[in-house]
Amino acid sequence: MRKVKVGPEIWPLRAPFVIARGGRSEAGVVVVELEEEGVTGVGEATPYARYGETAASVQAQIAALAGELEQGMTREALQQALPAGAARNAIDSALWDLETRRLNSDLWRINNILRPDVIEMAQTISIDSPEVMASGALALWQNGARLLKVKMDNTLITERLVAIRTAVPKATLIVDANESWHSEGLAARCQLLADLGVAMLEQPLPAAEDALLANFIHPLPICADESCHTRESLPQLVGRYEMVNIKLDKTGGLTEALALAAAAKEAGLEVMLGCMLCTSRAIRAALPLVDKARFVDLDGPTWLAQDVAAGLPFRCGKILLSEGSA
Repeated sequence: MRKVKVGPEIWPLRAPFVIARGGRSEAGVVVVELEEEGVTGVGEATPYARYGETAASVQAQIAALAGELEQGMTREALQQALPAGAARNAIDSALWDLETRRLNSDLWRINNILRPDVIEMAQTISIDSPEVMASGALALWQNGARLLKVKMDNTLITERLVAIRTAVPKATLIVDANESWHSEGLAARCQLLADLGVAMLEQPLPAAEDALLANFIHPLPICADESCHTRESLPQLVGRYEMVNIKLDKTGGLTEALALAAAAKEAGLEVMLGCMLCTSRAIRAALPLVDKARFVDLDGPTWLAQDVAAGLPFRCGKILLSEGSA
């Protein structure tokens, strides 16, 4: 019989993380441990208020399945027992981790994926004044980051982006509005981004307004984030977006995320791999998706004042897997 343990953790950030919905000074996660025959698998998820989740609600969902988990619930059964979201992700990740440890393997090998030595990833610039954001972009560039993800709200868009582009003329920029823009003026903003060489715009409109993107002509790719959770989301996204942002906390774990990535490709949509504010435990669970993504945005742990013990070997804009196990 398995032993099940679940609990919350709070991880202070090294600096405020500000997006269109507000700022954060800490990352709150829920951790699941499954112990079976002396082997323990660990999974981590980040409850997200945007989707009606709290640490308490996620723990309650997990606790409701404790009996079935103790009796050996499989990943396949889990997909039917819980909806997509943080609770399912925490359990799914723990089940994957338990399997790899029992097999003395890793997620790369059991999914027949070649592990890279280096993962190039985005570093995020949170919302601030144009001068502070430009200074932050330059510091990231000088430390080796080549892909920068710029958070935006509905103000000072031109000023912020011009300042950043001036500071880092050769950087690849992607912009994330987190649903804060409106359809009025969107075409002009897309043209501004294209003129500044921005490579992609993420979720400019609220998810409920996706229909406004149908037949909307735009000069750069638009990526669905809040609008894309699982394979069930895809029919409403084709013809409106060119990319989808896959996050394990939205899909409910790697099991559905792998299926979503394959289905997105079949639908003609490119993939971005993202994350919430989290520790390396959550990022490690997502790594088998790296080779399927055009953009990798896994910098959540780099915002922490301190990462979990035995964390991934992050460098500015990179995960150096050659320097550690994953």
